[in-house]
Amino acid sequence: MQISDGVAVVADTYWHARKALDTVTIKWDEGPGARLSSTSIAAGLKTAAAKPGSVFHKAGDVDAAMRSAAQKVEIVYELPFLSHSPMEPMNYTADVKPDSVLLYGPCQFPQLAVGLTAATLGVKPEQVTIRTTFLGGGFGRRIDVDYVLQAVQISKAVGAPVKLVWSREDDVRHDFYRPISRTTMAAALDAQGMPTAISLHLTSPSVTARLFPAFVKDGVEPFVTEAAVVPYAIPNQRASVVIHDTGLRVGYWRSVSHALNVFSNESFIDELAAQAKKDPVEYRRVLLAKEPRFLNVLKIASEKSGWGTPAPAGRSRGVAVMEGYGSYLAMVSEVSTAGNEIKVHKVTVAADLGSMVNPNIVRQQVESSVIFGLSAALFGEITLKDGRIEQSNFHDYRVVRMNQSPVIDITLVANGEKAGGIGEPLTALITPCVANAVYAGTGKRLRSVPLRLA
Repeated sequence: MQISDGVAVVADTYWHARKALDTVTIKWDEGPGARLSSTSIAAGLKTAAAKPGSVFHKAGDVDAAMRSAAQKVEIVYELPFLSHSPMEPMNYTADVKPDSVLLYGPCQFPQLAVGLTAATLGVKPEQVTIRTTFLGGGFGRRIDVDYVLQAVQISKAVGAPVKLVWSREDDVRHDFYRPISRTTMAAALDAQGMPTAISLHLTSPSVTARLFPAFVKDGVEPFVTEAAVVPYAIPNQRASVVIHDTGLRVGYWRSVSHALNVFSNESFIDELAAQAKKDPVEYRRVLLAKEPRFLNVLKIASEKSGWGTPAPAGRSRGVAVMEGYGSYLAMVSEVSTAGNEIKVHKVTVAADLGSMVNPNIVRQQVESSVIFGLSAALFGEITLKDGRIEQSNFHDYRVVRMNQSPVIDITLVANGEKAGGIGEPLTALITPCVANAVYAGTGKRLRSVPLRLA
């Protein structure tokens, strides 16, 4: 049967349905999307990045500082589309009856599922009952409810309860992808190599413009700008954004835009430290002199990792810090690059998230964030050719496996501060941390993700 956004096969078992679907000949109206490719999207993003954009943060006079600088630095950082790829592909159960609807399954936005189901079927919301299960992995993918509405349409058509299950290939190729981005960082430096001005100019699609357009005002939306403002004491600052629709649907992904902005900021500050011929930890300490929570986690992570002492043979260390969702985080990674293969051996984390209810759950979230983020850092990339996603399963959309997982040393700072979030932000920190470690060992800066030496 045909549904609003695809073709479904209904059978008594998943395997029968899957094998039957393999025999179906489908002629698609590919529409204008068939012209999309990674090359055309990158070109469009570069063109959009040349626009001045909307300023959402300003301090001092960046332009004046640039004119009087002893030295100026400008660097571009790029991140790709990413799939959520939860271990449990999209699935849902719906039972549509003449006077009621039962929705049953994993969903991160039950209100939206109920509202759109009612609108689709022309029933009242109070006629719809939803029962939400464990997610099987969400990471923001299950905020969108396309798969719920598919189950609803199929159940109505066949007049029976239907359990919809996507294949892994469906899941990878029909995701709402983590947005691509292109960020230009610029700084003015004094004679000692310390920044007197810094600017960030981000170009990226907006998820919120589609889901919650009321939050987008004057070309700025709050999720795109997360963590875009550096925590460092730099007198002149400017941050701006260009929201650019690439033509590929995008969705919230674990850490949302922290991943885009922290990679740019923490890679850039590391480059400035190297240019000034200063230790990356000490360089940050000077710029964080009035930020006690940052200084504390940076001290803990650097000391616990052995920073300042020689790394084991063949390895190098990198550092990165961030604040996300009210949590102050510092990380040191220890990597090797033999044969141009980036291997992360150890990750040292210091996390100050204020009050904690269950420290064991916090540790699990830290470990999970490191592994999830490391998969994106080393392997994650969604590409297009002739309007189609080229990746399909874990053979070409790789994730970190057990033998690639680093030792993770975690220190949780106990204090009575307001509780911060910890389920997402560290996902953003691992990528610049590893990139900085690779530079320390090879002298090569990796300014695009996934991180590759060859």
